[in-house]
This record gives sequence, C-alpha cells and structure tokens, in this order.
Amino acid sequence: MGTVVSIDVRTPLPPDRLDAAIAAAVAVLHRADADFSTFRADSWVSRLRRGECGLADCPPQVQAIYRAAEACRVRTGGLFDPGWRRDGTLDPTGLVKGWAADAASWALTRAGATIHCVNAAGDLRVRGQAAPGVPWRLGIADPARPGHLVAVVESSDLAVATSGTSEQGEHVIDPRTGTPAHHLASVTIVGPDLTLADAFATAALAAGRRAPELLAELGSAGWAWLTVDRAGGVDVSATFPGTVIAPGAASTRPPVPVATPAPVSLPRSALTSTPVAASASLPVSVAVISAGGSVTPSVPAWR
Repeated sequence: MGTVVSIDVRTPLPPDRLDAAIAAAVAVLHRADADFSTFRADSWVSRLRRGECGLADCPPQVQAIYRAAEACRVRTGGLFDPGWRRDGTLDPTGLVKGWAADAASWALTRAGATIHCVNAAGDLRVRGQAAPGVPWRLGIADPARPGHLVAVVESSDLAVATSGTSEQGEHVIDPRTGTPAHHLASVTIVGPDLTLADAFATAALAAGRRAPELLAELGSAGWAWLTVDRAGGVDVSATFPGTVIAPGAASTRPPVPVATPAPVSLPRSALTSTPVAASASLPVSVAVISAGGSVTPSVPAWR
C-alpha cells in the first residue's frame, strides 16, 4: 500500500503471546499490501487494472473492497471516486488503508492484545484505554503549523481518519471539476468504522465548502468530524470527542462528552505516517495524525 503502519499494544501479555499477536497483525497488513498495492505488478489491483482478470476471479476480500468503494461513491454523490484515474478502472486506495488498519486491529484482538492503537499513515483504530481510566489521546496535526496540533481526540474503541494536503500536497481530486481539491487543508472523521471514516475523510476534502453537508449523514448517527480550511479556520461537529485548539491561540474548549457512535455500515452485499510514540508533554501517549467503537467492520476482515 506504499505506507508505514505502527502498532502500540498496552495489553499486559507474556513476550511470546505479544510477539505472536503483532506477527498476526503484520501478516494481515502484508497480505493487504500484496492484494491491493498499486505499486506491485503482481497485486490483484494491478492485475485487474491491466485486464488480466475479472473481479469474479479475485479473492472475497478484494471483491468486497471494490464493492465497498463503489458503494462509497454512490453514498457521497461521487465525491469519493475510486475511478479518479479516469482510465476506466477502479482504484480502492482511498479506503483500503483504513480497512487494512481495522483488519490488523481485529487480528490483534483475536490474539488477545485487546488494548492497542494501530496507526496507518494517519488512519487510527484504538481499542480499550491507554491506561486504566485514561482514554487514548490522538493529536490532530495543524496543517498550517508544522509541529503544532489543531485538536486532540480523547477516545476509546473508536476509529479516526484524517485526510489532508500538508504532506502530499493537493493529491485529492475533486471529481466535479477534475482539478485538485484546495478549499480544505485537512478533514478528520471519528466513528466506529475506519473503512468508512477513511472514505468520507477523502470525500469531504474533495467536497470543500460542501463538506458539512456531506458529513451530515454521519453526524446524525453520532459520528464526529473536524475540518481545517486553507486560512486556518476550524469547523467541528458538536459531538467531537476531545479538545479543539484554536490556531494561534493557547485557549481550548473543554472536552465534549460523546456517546458511542452508531455504525453507519456499508451493505454487506457491497462490500507520510507518524508513529505512535510516548510524549513527555502529555500525561499519556499521543498518536499524532498527520494531515496527509468495537463494531463489526463494514467489509470482511481476515479472521
């Protein structure tokens, strides 16, 4: 998939069980790369795009991801467009990273490492608490001020996806115009499903000024979101679970209590990175999400 994934496990396990859990998650990620990487000539995605096979010839997880990508295109009114390459083929890159991180998280959970954070280039799945009684603290990088945060998400058992332009530039295409999206600098989505959060973060970045309208569906189900525009202006949903830091100011607003979001799942028939690290400046570890709950995933994970 052309990215780096970091894993932070907080479950107290014997070394051999911890190694086995991480190995299981890494195996899932390597398989995702083998199936979906656009950089590997032998991946199913590359073979599909060259016309060497049909979708019906692919493994179930590949068929499911392609159907999920198409379902997201429909749900977002085309703002999430897996066919942005305009060559007549679909490219699931905009959501497969989130799905792979979720699948790795499920692998850790099955292996007994139930308290963890998986960070796939700014797409994070956290389970459990960072410490007893203490939620995970996930810093959202300020796209206009390197080394600063625009917000901190405080959560347990949630998925957080951020899409932005600070690291990869204007890489998201607005399918309405065929030109790079430029109104927003970053979009962060918080909810129970990392696959959907990844897709909607990309779609909202493409939507620009229409992002709140696009995100209303998720907001009505209890999901949360935060956008930062090119001028540094921050817009945030009422249910954002954490602290928003006003750009250029030291003040913050108090954390907002948030109920567990309801899953907004895709139909079953449809189917760079900043490491997680301890930070001396905060009471618990912080995973910094660059701008670049425990529910069944919307698409099948390897189990």
